[in-house]
Amino acid sequence: MHSPTAVRTAPTPRSLAAALVTLLAATATVLLSSAPRAEAAALHPVPFFGANPGALGMYAYVPDGLDADAPLVVLLHGCGQDAAAYHAHSGWAEHADAHGFALVYAEQRYTNNLNRCFNWFSPGDVARGSGEAASVRSMVAYAVARYGLDDGRVYASGLSAGGAMTGELLAAYPDVFAGGSIVAGVPVGCARTVIDAFTCMNPGRSRTPELWGDQVRAKNPDWTGPWPRVAVWHGTADHTVVPANADASVAQWTDVAGVPGAPDSTEDLGGSTTAAYHGGGPTTAAVARYTVTGMGHGTPVDPSSGCGSAGAHFLDTVCSTGHTAAFWGIGEPVT
Repeated sequence: MHSPTAVRTAPTPRSLAAALVTLLAATATVLLSSAPRAEAAALHPVPFFGANPGALGMYAYVPDGLDADAPLVVLLHGCGQDAAAYHAHSGWAEHADAHGFALVYAEQRYTNNLNRCFNWFSPGDVARGSGEAASVRSMVAYAVARYGLDDGRVYASGLSAGGAMTGELLAAYPDVFAGGSIVAGVPVGCARTVIDAFTCMNPGRSRTPELWGDQVRAKNPDWTGPWPRVAVWHGTADHTVVPANADASVAQWTDVAGVPGAPDSTEDLGGSTTAAYHGGGPTTAAVARYTVTGMGHGTPVDPSSGCGSAGAHFLDTVCSTGHTAAFWGIGEPVT
């Protein structure tokens, strides 16, 4: 996660964003009925997808012959990355083809953040109906309607700043996302300013599980559940976003889910990776923590098994994509 310097200083007010979502979603529904479907699977930009108060870009990947009511995975890149790099390296394209689900990539713009970090530390960008969070919500609504996807099986995953924003999305829209994966990210509500963001990244913040959980519940005080099922990935040698953030994220989401902070069981996945399951097993737990021993800051991939490719912040260790998809129930267990 690079410097999270923000450029946009006056995000669209929540009331205006909500009105735009309602108006433009209705317009998009009319337009979608006559839009042609691409014949060949390829990552392609979606210039218009509804209200976009966060000024993000949208890209979509829809495998050929995708079944009706297929799942959707929303992906958020790390600082300095873009949708194309995440698509090429993360392994999600291979798993979408193999297991039949669509992908949507949110892409940050330089005009929002000079380092192309999602603004996870900006209150106006993470609140329900506001800023970048509202833009991603519009992408989901567009994709579900356009491609005939299952709105009950929508998931989100992201790296670093994208991982932090993933947590914020799960908290802001628990009615939209069935699950999420926070890769080398920070807990929800850790920062409200750029200075706060640096403290969260390293050395991290210390709060009780209940106080961390309150950060999630405060976004939707009337929501009674169910909450998204959450996977937390982190390397033990990450000095950019220190592993204490994984501890905090697990404490946060187990408190929200009302399950024990101590795992029910653990499992060795190979690739120097251990999984710990809270509130269930490998496919039923409310929270799963994946610890990659010796790994630095990045997305774990496993090119030898056809899971992504190595590159800057795509680290050859283990197939996090495959394990995450299996955890959510939209892929097969990795062997």
